[in-house]
Amino acid sequence: MKAEYALTGRWYLNGDLACAEGALAAGCRFFAGYPITPATEIAARMAIRMPQVDGIFIQMEDEISSMNCILGASWGGKKSMTATSGPGFSLMMENYGLGIMMEVPTVIVNVMRGGPSTGLPTLVGQGDVMQTKWGTHGDIQAIALCPQSPQECFDLTIRAFNLAERFRTPVVLLTDESVGHMTEMVEIPPPGSIKLVDRKKPRMKPENYLPYEGGKDLVPPMPAAGDGYRIITTGLTHDERGYPIVTSETQERLIDRLDRKILDFKDEIIDNEEFLLEDADVVVVTYGISARPSKKAVKLARRDGIKAGMLRLRTLWPFPEEAIQELTGHVRGIVVPEINQGQVVLEVQRAVCGQTEVKHLGCAGRIHHPREILSAIEEVEK
Repeated sequence: MKAEYALTGRWYLNGDLACAEGALAAGCRFFAGYPITPATEIAARMAIRMPQVDGIFIQMEDEISSMNCILGASWGGKKSMTATSGPGFSLMMENYGLGIMMEVPTVIVNVMRGGPSTGLPTLVGQGDVMQTKWGTHGDIQAIALCPQSPQECFDLTIRAFNLAERFRTPVVLLTDESVGHMTEMVEIPPPGSIKLVDRKKPRMKPENYLPYEGGKDLVPPMPAAGDGYRIITTGLTHDERGYPIVTSETQERLIDRLDRKILDFKDEIIDNEEFLLEDADVVVVTYGISARPSKKAVKLARRDGIKAGMLRLRTLWPFPEEAIQELTGHVRGIVVPEINQGQVVLEVQRAVCGQTEVKHLGCAGRIHHPREILSAIEEVEK
C-alpha cells in the first residue's frame, strides 16, 4: 500500500471531500459511481486519490450499475463504496436490497437534496430518511449514519465501513447538501491510530464451509472469491449453503437471522449526542445539518429561562427509540425540526406513544433559522 493515502493533520475540507478521505482511511480501495449533484465531489476526489493508493475508480453508466459494481468488488475482497443523491439512490434500491439479501459489506453515501424526482439539485433536503429504511421491498433492517459536519463526514464514513464489515451488510451514510458543501477544519489522525474492522473470515476447511451459516453473532464469515471456498450467492431465499430454497420455512429462518444480526446488537450501532438533557423540559430531537441551528436555539432558550435540551441522532437506523422513550414522562414536549414534511417525527411519535407532545417543524430547500426553532420551543413550553 502506498504512503500517499495518508492525509494526516488538519485540513480545510468540505464534507464531500472529507467523506472521500474517510473512505480511504477506512481501507476503501474500490469506488464505482456516476456524477450527480451534490455528491459529484466525492467521485471527483476518488478519481484522483484511488490511483495514488493502488485502488480502482470506475465511472459507471448509471447508478444501477454503480451499486451492482460495488457488490461484486466486495465479494472480490475489496472494501467498496459509491456516492449519490436522491434520484440516484432511488435507482440503487433494487441492488441495495440485493446487497442486504446476499449480505455484502459496502458503503453507500447519499448526499440528500430536495425531491422528489430531480427536485432541487443544488439545495438541501432531508427527505430520504424513510427511503433508506423502506425504499427496497421486503423486510430489512437498515444501518444509516448521519453527520452534521465535515469532521463527522470523515469520522462516520470510517464508522460506516466498520459497521458494514462487522455486520456484513450495506451501510448508508445519510448526509445532505449543506454538510457536503460546507468547508471546515477536519482533523485526520495518523493511520495507525484509526480503529478499523475487517470482515470475519472463515477458519474451517473449505469442505466444511457454509456461506450463510451465522454463528453466535449471527454474521457468517465471508471469504473473497478465489480464496478456495465454494461460494453460492443469490437474491433468492436460500439456505445456509446458499442454495435457493423457496419455502416459507426457509424464508422465516433467513429473514429472522438477517433482522436479528442487527437488532440484537443495536447497542453497538446506535450513537446519539446529548446536550443539556439532564433537566430539560423541552427537547429538540434533531439530525444532520438541522442540528446546528437546533443547538443555537437551545442556547437561546436557556438564555431566556427555558430549560431546553437537544438529542442529536448520529444513527437514524436502527432508530434509537429507547432514547426517545426515556424522555417521556419528565419532559413537557419534543420539537423535531427537519428539512422535509415529516419523516423522523413519525418515528418519534411512535416511540412516545402519545405520552408527550411532539411538534414537527418542517421546511423545504433551506436550513431552519435558530429563532424558528426557538419559537417552536416556546410554544411547547407554554
